[in-house]
Amino acid sequence: MAVLDDARAALDRGEWQVALDLAAPGPDGDAGPGLIEVRALAAYGHGDLEAAVTAWERLHAWHLAAGDAVGAARAAAMVAMYLMMDTGLMAPVRGWLRRAEAVLQGCPEGPAHALIAMTRTYERFMCGDARGSGEQAALAVTLGARHDVPPAVMIGRVASARLRIAAGEVVEGLALLDEVAVDLMLGSVDPLTAGMMYCELICAVQGLALHDRAREWTEVMERWRHGAAFGGINGRCRVHRAEMLRMSGPCDLAEEEALGACEELRPWMRREFGWPLVELGTIRLRRGDLDGADAAFRDAHEHAWSPQPGLALLMLERGDAAGAAAAIADAIAHPFEVPSKERPPFGDLRLAPMWDAQAEIAAAAGDVEAVRRSAEALEAIAGTYASPALASSAALARGRWRLLTGDLAGAAEDCSVAVAGWAELGAPYETAGARIVLGHVHRRAGRSEAAHREWEAARATYAHFGAARRVESTARLLGPVPSPAARPAQPEAALFVRRGGYRRVGFRERDVVVPDLVGFRHLERLLAEPGRELHVLDLVAVVGRTSPPPAEAGLPVIDDVARAAYRRRLVEVDEDIEDARRNDDLGRLALAERDRDYLMAELASAVGLGGRARAVGGSTERARTSVTRAVRYALRRLAEQHPDLAGHLDRTVRTGSYCSYVPDPVHPLRWRLQDE
Repeated sequence: MAVLDDARAALDRGEWQVALDLAAPGPDGDAGPGLIEVRALAAYGHGDLEAAVTAWERLHAWHLAAGDAVGAARAAAMVAMYLMMDTGLMAPVRGWLRRAEAVLQGCPEGPAHALIAMTRTYERFMCGDARGSGEQAALAVTLGARHDVPPAVMIGRVASARLRIAAGEVVEGLALLDEVAVDLMLGSVDPLTAGMMYCELICAVQGLALHDRAREWTEVMERWRHGAAFGGINGRCRVHRAEMLRMSGPCDLAEEEALGACEELRPWMRREFGWPLVELGTIRLRRGDLDGADAAFRDAHEHAWSPQPGLALLMLERGDAAGAAAAIADAIAHPFEVPSKERPPFGDLRLAPMWDAQAEIAAAAGDVEAVRRSAEALEAIAGTYASPALASSAALARGRWRLLTGDLAGAAEDCSVAVAGWAELGAPYETAGARIVLGHVHRRAGRSEAAHREWEAARATYAHFGAARRVESTARLLGPVPSPAARPAQPEAALFVRRGGYRRVGFRERDVVVPDLVGFRHLERLLAEPGRELHVLDLVAVVGRTSPPPAEAGLPVIDDVARAAYRRRLVEVDEDIEDARRNDDLGRLALAERDRDYLMAELASAVGLGGRARAVGGSTERARTSVTRAVRYALRRLAEQHPDLAGHLDRTVRTGSYCSYVPDPVHPLRWRLQDE
């Protein structure tokens, strides 16, 4: 069939729209199963998850009508796999797997059985059933090898490795992941499977806090994805890049990657969209953009994703130590149980970040007992899961506890271990945090000069990283700025003058001419009023000479196609609930009911007054994104011509819902913004 051959050739070339056009239903409906499958694959590559799932559902119905049980089972398994990859809704996944198994009754073993085992492996893994996942993983590997289904073999191997790590067999699990990484680089599976498994490798080592290994595999995935990745893989890779930049800095680049990931993943993810949102919130918290962090964490919560420990640390940063302590204690007592591939779905590893946060929060509140519990929990986790980062977290928690109990010698030793460990890992923010605690130990012991050295090092690190609020809080620890004799009596003159389409900028006897970018106009507005916080809508309005856009402007929360798909999923969830009740499976019943609650909330949130579709992503968030990107782009361009001035502005300009220029108290500048 020439059309089918042409459509498949377009798929192979990655020409998704061409393939979709060739596979489009004719006046008489679908021309056959081959073109329906092309439509499913091309729709996914083109960025339309719902259309892809709908096409697989159509293929399942076509094969059923034709009496082809094997074809119908394979299509049903593919529906389940696509739903599992991107929606996080396990009840519909289980429903489609049951359909696949039902139509295969009496059929000889074949590739469809491998696909079912492959998908059920991760359905069980994401639902916290380690034993069931291990059994299905072994079956997927066996059936995949027997019936030449490479994705089943690869996915089964990765799941087996992650299960061994979760069981504390870290060395063995990492060795298996290394073997998988080699096979992925050799191109042993299709691009979609390769992308998902690269993501799995990184998630596995991130759960272990093996940031050096995660960085290496993220770089491999980043090189691989150009020209190979499609669907939601690009966005997932960007989340991992944001995670790495959140550790290494600078913060502005980390936020840029996280924002880009959220934009790319919004059409793909459902519940798991909370993953990039939490990453964005954590980065904003580190930058000192508390309002922005709060917005991201609350958005994640709306997607049924736990915003902890970030939300508790945000409460602490805002001065609510009691609220932070209660929030983190609740997070530890009731661990996050939404199905996830991105974080450990079971075991003590998932609690390590919570215990680390509790140690910081409890120390700030002076709760000695809570700090002790946190330190002991972290030590136990680090003892089971060999990881330098976990060991450093445990050492710092122990140092906090010893500081509170007066064991200053022990506290100094523990905090020094934490400083060295985080520095070795290339984690400046964590290193600076450990230095702050070590400085308190030195000051308590009467070693003021040693405390000053630690805090000064921390301040410089925070400034380079882009953590503006931490720079300020550390400066307060250091006390008054040097005496007037130690710094210029008058602020240095600096230039930021616009002339037509260009701008003359400079200081320290170096002036350069740069294009007058939008970001420079935002900066000019901030420099004109040092210390004042300006809302992003005001900045956008001034630059564009317009009134701020109406607050309700935005895109639909979910479109009509997604809304119809959600309703189909609700029917499937109800079927899973009934099946769980018939089998007295209370655990599955609880999971399915949470799926139903999530879908109902999504549909309800998409409808406003009068039944109209509600919008999301309104003017403030769009303005925040626009201003942040414009300013960061302008600073990167400036750094090419005048790195000193770009560095000064990068350290002193804050972006977020409110933006400001906070002058450096040690090296103040006097700005000339107009020609004299």
